[in-house]
Amino acid sequence: MHNNQLRKIIVTALFAAIIFIGISVFQIPIPAMIGRPFVHFGNALTALAIMFLGFGYGSLAGAIGLGLFDVTHGYASTAYLTIIEVIIVAAVVTLVFRLLRRDDTKKWHIVLVAFVAGFTKIFTSFGNSVIEGVAYEGMQLHAAVVGAIASEPATIVNSITTFVLVMILYYPLKNILKRSGLG
Repeated sequence: MHNNQLRKIIVTALFAAIIFIGISVFQIPIPAMIGRPFVHFGNALTALAIMFLGFGYGSLAGAIGLGLFDVTHGYASTAYLTIIEVIIVAAVVTLVFRLLRRDDTKKWHIVLVAFVAGFTKIFTSFGNSVIEGVAYEGMQLHAAVVGAIASEPATIVNSITTFVLVMILYYPLKNILKRSGLG
């Protein structure tokens, strides 16, 4: 196994663990019509994993960290939706970061990627809420859409948290990874 691939596997495992801890330890419940949303660090840490590791390893870290949380905290039946959300966010974040040539010397690039990560999460969470409403709460489609719209304030709070945390944590985390020989 090449050193670079081993390094990516190690950093992926570290991110998966940090994402799991970031969603398990820090939770602020938010009222919503569908689901049981809460503010947490998991989405921001997943976006950071994607930025540092790229689509494949980054989405794997997010899927493991967030998916493992779902399975171990009473959300097992909808864990697949979380994993789909991770893949969609990973695709969009990767695309935008690649369009910016992964150039993080311009701080506005990180701001833009952080915004895109948070903004994308608004749409994936909406879709997730509609599916949960129909498939798990027995709602008609139109009622699930209304419920998902009514639940959007909780999603927006989580998206803003993702946006802010990615901006705050990107450069310090980059330095830590670089100093440790993992970046």
